Amino acid sequence: MKLSRRDFLKFAGIMAGTLALPPGFIPMIAEALEKAKKPIVVWLEYQDCAGCSESLLRANRPTIGELVLDVLSVDYHETIMAPAGKQAEKSLEDAIAGGGHIVIVEGSIPAADDGIYCTIGGKTALSLLQQAAQNAAAVIAVGNCACFGGLPAAAPNPTRAKGVRDVVSGVPVINIPGCPLNVDNLTATVVHYLTFGSLPATDGLGRPLFAFGKRIHDHCERRAHFDAGQFVERWGDEGHRQGWCLYKMGCKGPETYHNCPDIRWNEGVSWPVGAGHGCLGCSEPGFWDTMTPFYHRLPDVPGLGIEATADKIGLALTGVTAVGIAAHAVASVVRTRTQAKPEETKEE
Repeated sequence: MKLSRRDFLKFAGIMAGTLALPPGFIPMIAEALEKAKKPIVVWLEYQDCAGCSESLLRANRPTIGELVLDVLSVDYHETIMAPAGKQAEKSLEDAIAGGGHIVIVEGSIPAADDGIYCTIGGKTALSLLQQAAQNAAAVIAVGNCACFGGLPAAAPNPTRAKGVRDVVSGVPVINIPGCPLNVDNLTATVVHYLTFGSLPATDGLGRPLFAFGKRIHDHCERRAHFDAGQFVERWGDEGHRQGWCLYKMGCKGPETYHNCPDIRWNEGVSWPVGAGHGCLGCSEPGFWDTMTPFYHRLPDVPGLGIEATADKIGLALTGVTAVGIAAHAVASVVRTRTQAKPEETKEE
């Protein structure tokens, strides 16, 4: 399987766009991909649901076949590799023997009781990861579990599940969270590494800025409805059918950094908010504890004006802007009371 020249240049263009690079970088990316030796990739899977592997298998820009055969050399991945047992262990040993490989980690790493809660071939996830990372060029944690502990680390965290950065040192580690990750962000990270010889710039949590530099709220297709004070009040109501803002239904977009609205899912067709479900904040640390209950609205959103809690929008601002933005709350309250009038009249 080989990418055609047309598809190859299209892929380079998609990667430039994902990395937030201008079109002038497309030839540079294409040249780097043509000349670079395919990096050896070791994909390790620990405490997880295999959702990130499922996301990988559904890659379409390029497809998983093109990605594995033309862009990367995936020498070890328990879910998709042919070898098993001792042969699989040998594949892992061979892949990391020369060093300079890329380790991709899916799932959290248990640290309680010497790590016995996740073992492969009699070895703990903790020891296997530290061994594989020793001479690696870079380690990429994919999915919330590998980045921040995810669901296994939610209270009371009986296995003392940890993210990769908590147990690996001495090698560059980058986090690509999500539940699961969007594989386009992983591909773009590897392409950046091959093109520029370094991992992309990151935020304070080790997440690449090209993917996690802006909030869901900033690029959301429902943002105009937030600005207009048009909120879904109940699942299936008229506002829900019209695609209004899901903030009151628990959407965590105002406090979540991710490029979901831009690159989307299912071959770029849709994403959770676009499909009518609020953001769960799955790219944020500890989201199982900090963002729950998922269907309750955020208690407060830092900032002023349209960044404030929906019921208080505009109250902190002055002048014309304050008057205009205060209409958000007014519109919401008026709509709620209008919807309630028929029932109140009936009771009377």
